[in-house]
Amino acid sequence: MKENAQFYTQPLSKTIGQQIINVNNSSILELSKESIVNLFRAQGLLLFRGFEADVETFTKFSNELSTNFMDYTGGVFKRKVINGNSTLLSVNDFKDKVKLHGEMYYQKNIPLMLWFFCANPASQDGATIVCDGKLFFDELSDILKDLFSRKKLKYCGHLERDAWRKRYKTDELDVVKQTCKSNDTHLQINEDESIDVYYICPAIHPNRTGEAMIFINSLLPAMAISTDLVSFDDGTNIDDTIMSELNEIAEKITVEINWQKGDILMIDNTRIMHGRRAFVNDKRDIYIRLCSPAFFY
Repeated sequence: MKENAQFYTQPLSKTIGQQIINVNNSSILELSKESIVNLFRAQGLLLFRGFEADVETFTKFSNELSTNFMDYTGGVFKRKVINGNSTLLSVNDFKDKVKLHGEMYYQKNIPLMLWFFCANPASQDGATIVCDGKLFFDELSDILKDLFSRKKLKYCGHLERDAWRKRYKTDELDVVKQTCKSNDTHLQINEDESIDVYYICPAIHPNRTGEAMIFINSLLPAMAISTDLVSFDDGTNIDDTIMSELNEIAEKITVEINWQKGDILMIDNTRIMHGRRAFVNDKRDIYIRLCSPAFFY
């Protein structure tokens, strides 16, 4: 453990992240923002533990380091608004596992940074899982590296009227048109007012400096839900051999975060993929905020 400005840190794992540990009974709001930013730039994932934060403190702390908060318009999961704040959302509306993914990579406008807050951990299971997208890319076979350099992913969806009203938070198809246009998403409106959408993007992306490639996308959970949701951009299927290799890599490099009450997690959504293990009880209460960093990154 080493001293770093106003806090102590220790590795979250051998491959990813740092924990910022409260050993001086400090408030998280008193921590050196400059030190946090520098550590985040280097690590891409920070876990703040032992600060006894509540929802109000979490909101204030994340406000100080973030900008451009999003309300999850266009998001595929159902998420409940917390305390009337449309940028503070629950992630517990179902209990199944969620495979590793980048947040909202099925559209153009993604949150560059994510915050998670543990209001209450599950009594068992329900760990959040994370991995470094650079390490994931490095683990790919040469065949898959070449394949993903040549072919992009095509995310597809069919939404009945009630479904698109919930996803896009509107009753107006003109608003849906504008949202899809801003996200480079192809939209088809059907006679019954259902819609079909698709979005094409790479599975791999260069990092901020352009010196390395990152495997980050929404492929794994989309394929787990239905093989109809994603294909290659040329229309060819993503076969079982490809998915087997990807799932094997995911399990090999996954790191689990077993929540403690008051934990805060800060994630670079251009580099770090996340997901979760399944859980069975109703006590798990984890919140998320989607945003951009309020600092040069």
